[in-house]
Amino acid sequence: MKAQATAPLEIANSTARRPPHPPTPALACDAHMHILDARFAHQAQVPAGATVAHYKPLQALMGTTRTVVVQARPFGTDNRVVLDAIARLGLEHTRGVAVVQPEVSDAELQQLHEGGIRGIRFSLHTGTHAAVRLDMVEPLAHRVQAWGWHLQLHWTAEQIVQQQALLQRLPTPLVFDHLGRLPVQQGTAHPAFEVIGRLLDQRRAWVKLSGAYLNTLQGPENTEGDAYDDTLAVAQAWVRRAPDRLVWGSDWPHTTEVQHKPDAVQLLDLLARWTGDEATRQRVLVDNPAQLYGFAPR
Repeated sequence: MKAQATAPLEIANSTARRPPHPPTPALACDAHMHILDARFAHQAQVPAGATVAHYKPLQALMGTTRTVVVQARPFGTDNRVVLDAIARLGLEHTRGVAVVQPEVSDAELQQLHEGGIRGIRFSLHTGTHAAVRLDMVEPLAHRVQAWGWHLQLHWTAEQIVQQQALLQRLPTPLVFDHLGRLPVQQGTAHPAFEVIGRLLDQRRAWVKLSGAYLNTLQGPENTEGDAYDDTLAVAQAWVRRAPDRLVWGSDWPHTTEVQHKPDAVQLLDLLARWTGDEATRQRVLVDNPAQLYGFAPR
């Protein structure tokens, strides 16, 4: 009897349909993703298909077991959605990045820490619906220092250069989102590369190897092996500069991409091209996130 063909797996908010190649190492971490659960959204509209239940099939397909849930803009400073996601995915394997303002109480910070939060995010790349401001960065850095948290910064390259003195003053580790958001046309020639690079050299910063589709003019619409080719120079420069200060994230559910949802597995495959060898890839996926987020070492 002829076997029936298996229908391709449907993944919400992603075109991923196949496992990664090369296979994902044990304890690999998706260090940047969002949960958009309408139960916590108040008056904001959130896209469908972005709950924990929708993420789990993608997690299984990618082969990742550890996750970092990053607070999304529609939820402002109400971090219940992140805490709920951490609990549902399992505190042993999941951490979170919250958004807070200077008025947050120590009791609230303690509650967030116990729930798995290990950093706070300042998404100032665009001011639309931002829950925080630049003048909150330094006061909050001093507030969360006691918990050993980091500051996650989604800033433009120009903002990074303009605020380099502030960045040097901050007492917490810094995590720069999405390859540092260096303009594609300038890449490592942009002054922000050296601003971040000095912080990496001082072991005061990390970079997320994520958001290829935010840092490309070429995109994925060519052959499988050549997708996002114009991200290679920047990503490989970060790998050469500080291979032990890099983590990878899918950025699911890709909220900026309305017309075409990326293939998260293709983005994971791209990491192999960025890192160049399996030992470095394992460091980025396993060892570095274990250190940054406090997971048990392998």
